[in-house]
Amino acid sequence: MYQTRKIGVVGQGHVGAHVADSLLMQGIADELYLCDINETKVTSEVQDLRDSLSFVPYNTKIVDCGNRYEELACCDIVVNAAGKVALAATNRDGELFYTTDAARTFANRIVDAGFDGIFVSISNPCDVVCTEIWHLTGYDPKKIIGSGCGLDSARLRTEISKQIGISPKSIDAYMVGEHGFSQIGAFKAATVAGKKLSELEAENPEKYAFDHMKIEELARKGGYVTYAGKGCTEYAVANSAARVCAAVLHNEHAVLSASTLMTGQYGEEGIFTSLPCVIGAEGVEEVYTLDLSEHELEGFHKSCQHIRDNIAQLDWWDEAAWDAK
Repeated sequence: MYQTRKIGVVGQGHVGAHVADSLLMQGIADELYLCDINETKVTSEVQDLRDSLSFVPYNTKIVDCGNRYEELACCDIVVNAAGKVALAATNRDGELFYTTDAARTFANRIVDAGFDGIFVSISNPCDVVCTEIWHLTGYDPKKIIGSGCGLDSARLRTEISKQIGISPKSIDAYMVGEHGFSQIGAFKAATVAGKKLSELEAENPEKYAFDHMKIEELARKGGYVTYAGKGCTEYAVANSAARVCAAVLHNEHAVLSASTLMTGQYGEEGIFTSLPCVIGAEGVEEVYTLDLSEHELEGFHKSCQHIRDNIAQLDWWDEAAWDAK
């Protein structure tokens, strides 16, 4: 018997609306449930998507949930895209107080209404918001997935591709740590066709040698190149979120860089941050640690500390009380 695939999207700004459109265009869900604090905006987005149904490959049901977050409890996946893009003009941390306040308005309401699916959170600062959703709801952390450095990893592969002339689809390389300015490129573990990039550089420096720090910086700041000309990012991050949703609904066991709870990896625990994760129907099934250089490992720890510093600014966080649980 066919099981209807249902995805909810919280937040109908630039990113949330594009997430819904990407899910519609790719036919990832049979039913889309849209929700936002601004009920009029939801109605407008629902109308626009419904008007597209004659022109898209799949017949998807579009549901207007207004600001009734409890109606998302029936979904297999809830995507958190709540945010205010203008606050992130120079730094993803700019949305810190806005997005964490927003999460407090819906996370418990969805869980308390009986939600048993997967949270996919793309609101920034991504790692902090994921940690908050876990903290507020006590939800299974494996079923909370942050988009994290998934898009940044794609940017890294693209920049490496431009340097060495190999398709980014044939390059296995990851950005890890915070989805923000402190993230790092895991170059020591990067491979092409299973062969370490460092070995290729040694064998053929003319083709494979390049400035790692420059490429890392291009990957790290790629989103702001997009923002500078159009005032937002939307297509790539929406497709990144859709990719995670597809991995869950199709039970792909796909390896993606995603923000997940640290449980001792590299000595870090108690916060969400990005490492390569195996993602399937149950959420994060496994977390891979990479062979990091001493410099990369130091950067990863600094990145985790930055996440903790952001969390420490929030009045809902009582670390001593949480540890006592």
